[in-house]
Amino acid sequence: MASVDSEPVVEIRDVDVIRGQAHLLRRVDWTVRADQRWVLLGPNGAGKTTLLQLASAQMHPSSGEVRILGETMGAVDVFELRPRIGLTSAAIAQRISAAERVGDVVVSAGYAVVGRWRERYDVHDLTRAAMLMQQWGVAPMAHRPFGTLSEGERKRTQIARALMTDPELLLLDEPGAGLDLAGREDLVSRLTDLARDAYAPAQVLVTHHVEEIPPGYTHALLLREGEVLAAGPVGDVLTAPLLSEAFALPLTVQRQDGRFTARRSG
Repeated sequence: MASVDSEPVVEIRDVDVIRGQAHLLRRVDWTVRADQRWVLLGPNGAGKTTLLQLASAQMHPSSGEVRILGETMGAVDVFELRPRIGLTSAAIAQRISAAERVGDVVVSAGYAVVGRWRERYDVHDLTRAAMLMQQWGVAPMAHRPFGTLSEGERKRTQIARALMTDPELLLLDEPGAGLDLAGREDLVSRLTDLARDAYAPAQVLVTHHVEEIPPGYTHALLLREGEVLAAGPVGDVLTAPLLSEAFALPLTVQRQDGRFTARRSG
């Protein structure tokens, strides 16, 4: 996996993002290829979510170039581009009505809307939604209101929704946030299967915790104060010296059976 010959799906070149007096990203270079699975790590305020907003065509850079799925931001209709990108985030979750049925949360992604209204769905749409709900362990909740789900069930419903359009790029913004131990481990297991699926889209996962990185993820990018501290193969980036620098804390890092752990050293 992660051949240098695979096609780029995200190309970010010399990008700055400035909002008011805040410099959210500085001189960022980053390329995601079709067969890669990336994790974005860094402390709060490092710029992870901003970088994901660029990659999801939700934001334009202040300077530099952003190309997504072969299209250049600023020269493409983002409303045509966004359906090719699967995205989960807390902001999207907040837009889902607590009363919306789980099955409708998933299938309505086909129309790029949140909440079912008067759209018509064919057998292909309904079959795909059912398959994804089964894959992500929420098929038994298909007729339940979204608001009655556990946090883990909500996160898995959102991922099923993000995959509904068969996207070429899947972006996951802190999918493990708020999960208990069982919920986290169930999610990591399912994401591991997705990461190892050769037919799955390129994937980018944002997290604060190395424990949430699924085995099968190939690359890592470390951000600190809006700048790229390190980027490359996951084993080269997620080292004690680099993570210690990123989080400004002396850390010991271990990897066992493809899973990482980090703890304060000394």
